[in-house]
Amino acid sequence: MAEPVEVDVAVVGAGVVGCAIARELAGTTLSVALVEARADVGDGTSKANTAILHTGFDARPGTLESRLVARGYALLGQYAEQTGIAVEHTGALLVAWSDEELAALPGLQAKARANGYDACAPVGPDEVYAAVPDLGPGALGGLTVPGESVICTWSTTLALATDAVRRGAALLRGHQVVGVEPAGHDGTLLATSQGQVRARWVVNAAGLGADHLDRMFGHDRFTVTPRRGELFVFDKLARPRVPLIVLPVPSSVGKGVLVSPTIYGNVMLGPTAEDLTDRTDTGTSEEGLASLLEKGARIMPALLEEEVTATYAGLRAAIDSDDYLIEVDPDRRYALVGGIRSTGLTAAMAIAEHLRGLLAGAGLELADRPDLPPPPRMPDLGEVGPRPYQQPERIAADPAYGEMVCFCERVTAGEVRDALASTVPPADLDGLRRRTRVLNGRCQGFFCGARVRALLAVSRGRS
Repeated sequence: MAEPVEVDVAVVGAGVVGCAIARELAGTTLSVALVEARADVGDGTSKANTAILHTGFDARPGTLESRLVARGYALLGQYAEQTGIAVEHTGALLVAWSDEELAALPGLQAKARANGYDACAPVGPDEVYAAVPDLGPGALGGLTVPGESVICTWSTTLALATDAVRRGAALLRGHQVVGVEPAGHDGTLLATSQGQVRARWVVNAAGLGADHLDRMFGHDRFTVTPRRGELFVFDKLARPRVPLIVLPVPSSVGKGVLVSPTIYGNVMLGPTAEDLTDRTDTGTSEEGLASLLEKGARIMPALLEEEVTATYAGLRAAIDSDDYLIEVDPDRRYALVGGIRSTGLTAAMAIAEHLRGLLAGAGLELADRPDLPPPPRMPDLGEVGPRPYQQPERIAADPAYGEMVCFCERVTAGEVRDALASTVPPADLDGLRRRTRVLNGRCQGFFCGARVRALLAVSRGRS
């Protein structure tokens, strides 16, 4: 049997939160392993969310979530500028369709102020339709949230993972944790599907599997309920209809269905919210999509006249608590980061910062490394700035950036080559899709699929 991988800290789960934690801890003199059951980082909940950079205006004031979302909004905004993660500052508009929803708007504005966000403003129906002319009839008013933005969630997770690896973290993909054994002064021995990892400290950022891992450490404090959210993605020709994020007025059963532009130039309608028992069920359902179409017909009937590029579903790790569950067990040298809802994308870097403080308080020595590498520069997958095929000087220096592979998404051979040779290369076609947008357009790989598969095979040494 191979010798265990030995590190100071093992972070289990390479979603956006786990990657942020690994990056933060790898910025110290500690040795870090990022342990992921799947074949790629960001391949679970993190790849299939609404990709909104939240101001935190509607969080419950006084909660850990509200504080970390507000802090994370600032941290991730700065990090996106440093790394080139695509962000589009569209703003958002909550739309009230009933007298009850209209009456709730002042309370939402007060909640935003309690969360330290003072930019919300009430608007009347004329201003609502001036902002979004294609809204369906009957809107009574709205509340503006100018700071809400759309972001590339794929690049965010990948940037954090790349940063962690360049800082020295070991990325162990395909390592599903199947058992936990106390290892005395050496901490914990994690048994995984590809060998053992011995760590002085373990951080549980396992998302949908966080409760299972928590029980392996002797706790029984929460249960994850997989909550499926189904979404429609409309063609880029629909984008002029949706200049900003159109939000519903939240109710007691959830935030509801939104209409939002995406960083890639499409329009998104969703999500649903359906509690399941199967933690792997990311398939769409006839009932869920029908429900979205019904709601979409009220919100923006003209949108339903546009072509649908794709449908997809993601699972959120819901728990029976209305706040994040972030706790440290000094005796077992174990930390739990659980119950991180869709706001986790925005809050990820703040969660990592907060956890670092808790670990230091529990006795873990956390000295900053003096030789940190600069943040990675990520490919800009958004439609706001120029893509490689639009940059003549770049093509002149390297003709591969002028050789089109995916015509729907305008992805070039140079971009595919760069992704395949990157610090955290893709393990499969889905991973390549998340790094380049290839296969993600209206033909869904019908035209370019064979060539993309060939390029991936060549990168792995296969013909």
